[in-house]
Amino acid sequence: MTALEAVAVHLPGPAVPLEAVGERIGLTPRQISLFRRFHGLDQVCLDPDGTLYDLLAGALGALTQLRGREHLVRHVLYARSMPVALPYPLDPMPELLRRFGLGHAEHFSISHHACAGSLLAVDLAGRLLAADPDPQALALVLTGEKTFTPDAQLVPETAVFAEGAAACLVRAGGGPGEVLSYAVRQLGEFDGRFAEDPELLSRYQRAYPETMAEVIRTAAERAGIELDELALILPHNVNQVSWRRLSRELKLPIERVLLDNVPTVGHSFAADGFINLHTAVAKGLLRPGDRYMIAASGLGATFSAMTVRH
Repeated sequence: MTALEAVAVHLPGPAVPLEAVGERIGLTPRQISLFRRFHGLDQVCLDPDGTLYDLLAGALGALTQLRGREHLVRHVLYARSMPVALPYPLDPMPELLRRFGLGHAEHFSISHHACAGSLLAVDLAGRLLAADPDPQALALVLTGEKTFTPDAQLVPETAVFAEGAAACLVRAGGGPGEVLSYAVRQLGEFDGRFAEDPELLSRYQRAYPETMAEVIRTAAERAGIELDELALILPHNVNQVSWRRLSRELKLPIERVLLDNVPTVGHSFAADGFINLHTAVAKGLLRPGDRYMIAASGLGATFSAMTVRH
């Protein structure tokens, strides 16, 4: 069994208005209007002067539950959406881990699940901990990326990326935070650049609702619950309209999908699920024993959902 022990978030600010992002990446006034009025976007968290090191350090520094337990961390998994986060040979991880007393831990990156990579990282962390003889052993999942290219800033007609980061402590065993199920489906036919292939984008948009709904239903079934037993769905923050459509497909009230961060934070790559979990806990939206689901889709395309007991 695997459990989420603690989650911390770093959101650089102040948030940048959509118009400023549009000017940076060449969006037209009509595109900006569509993102705001149709998709529910308004501003995104960006730190133009900050580095990837700064971003991840912000999340790690906020993870107070790690302090005094650094020696228990066996593995650090960096879940990233983009195949490349920095030009070779730059790598902030060794110095970052030394700074936070984690230099002894095995560390590596998770990719190829794109924005669903954080769920893969949690699942893999649990598998690694299950093989550790120390029941107190921990793993750490880090997420967060810089919007350093146009591809890393925009999914055409769908989402604008942000620079939020999160850190999640994972432990073996049940109890609070126990992962009840994990479901994933990959459709490799959607691997490509949507900005250069409108037909591919159109086919992906048509396949997305049905496939995402199928994976959510599968995760609920594997957890042994009905969808209406979920207290919340914590989505990836691509936009509001896709989740409203999915809520109708799933026959689940839209109020159970946490969309608060879509207009104010933006889509923070693989960090969205953890950012939304942090928001749900801070707002008292989850009670002990509640079942919730983290759901995400990554370009390429990967569709994932994980059911957790709060």
